[in-house]
Amino acid sequence: MPRKKWHSLSEYQTLRAMMEGNTTASAARRLGLSQSAVSRSLSSLEARIGTTLFEREAGRLSPTAAALQLNERLDALFQALDQIDGPAEMEQEILRLIAPPSFANPFLIDHIASFTKSNPKTFTSLEIGTSKDVVEGMQEERFDMGVIGVELSRAGIRLIPFRKSAAVCVMPETHPLAKRDIIRPPDLHGQQLIVLSYRHARRAQLDKILTQAGATPKLVAEVSNSNAAIRMVQNGCGLTVVNPFPSSHLDPQGLTFRRFASPISYQIYFAAPDSRPLPRVARQFMRHVRLLTPQDPFSVPV
Repeated sequence: MPRKKWHSLSEYQTLRAMMEGNTTASAARRLGLSQSAVSRSLSSLEARIGTTLFEREAGRLSPTAAALQLNERLDALFQALDQIDGPAEMEQEILRLIAPPSFANPFLIDHIASFTKSNPKTFTSLEIGTSKDVVEGMQEERFDMGVIGVELSRAGIRLIPFRKSAAVCVMPETHPLAKRDIIRPPDLHGQQLIVLSYRHARRAQLDKILTQAGATPKLVAEVSNSNAAIRMVQNGCGLTVVNPFPSSHLDPQGLTFRRFASPISYQIYFAAPDSRPLPRVARQFMRHVRLLTPQDPFSVPV
């Protein structure tokens, strides 16, 4: 007869507390235990399940993928415990989101719509702002989660990788360069080009690449986000080099996307306050987005 695997609620509570604070001192305060007791409970849990749950990075304990998965599976257990003395009906859950226009409209909005249909007890609030707004919103804990394409290291923010992609050149289907599978920097010499403003790190990188290739395009417009750049292309103003995600999912009529041969790459993240774990509804939404985001030839999930 196989040995029965026992479970320890106190160990799971310790894991939960650690996920909320990322330090044994914080977990100890939450549980009313000593730090040594918290450490022993974690060690016991790791020994019982045979995997490492936390790793020390820069003086802090960071949860491993195994810890995140286990914590997620424990949602049902703690939800059931909460309902023993609580109301029979689950209260409405509120999800507060923020994202820049290039990710919000229509990509995130469409996912919010499908998530709302499948989770009718969820109320979602979406604010559209700049990447700076996303950062500040996470630091001030005004939102549960955001989507951002800026690689940064800021106190108070946790970044969860979502997608990565390489740069593309967007042009009308009738453009002479559309016959090529790959667009190279010299190909942009003399071309009418719509560029992003210098607040985007990739703008300076693109300028450097074009200069090194001896390519001097004719700059016809400077815009704040990739949606605006693509719209300018759609209106016959030239071509542009942008992040293909999620723009390539929209299949803009009359346009084509071609790989741009360069070291320019993009990383898209879910952002969350680092001071507390993601609420259950935020984790559900993140999982919903991951599962329902279709494959495309320019980006891959991470």
